[in-house]
Amino acid sequence: MQEISWADFEKVELRVGTIIEVKEFPEARKPAYQVRVDFGGEIGIRQSSAQITALYQPDELVGRQIVGVVNFPPKQIGPFRSEFLITGFYREDGAVVLAVPDQQVPNGAKLS
Repeated sequence: MQEISWADFEKVELRVGTIIEVKEFPEARKPAYQVRVDFGGEIGIRQSSAQITALYQPDELVGRQIVGVVNFPPKQIGPFRSEFLITGFYREDGAVVLAVPDQQVPNGAKLS
């Protein structure tokens, strides 16, 4: 494992947002959803492709808060432009478990 400095960590914008829309993403090479998240007034609404289909259905994701990295450059994924990275943990079977706050916090709150 590579150590980083506190200054390195401070560069990463890990923010909380609320999922407002989830769509199937049939054009993706691996099963994924197109997810729109409200990160509050400073950041606004952003979209991302998320490979979280193994454990989550679209209707159960809407309204949930997630943690996202919002300062990566946009990435083109086929016809879709991903604007942030949803964070999660891989299980042994390859399924992704979302990293989420255990209590409600304001959209846009920064992980510290």
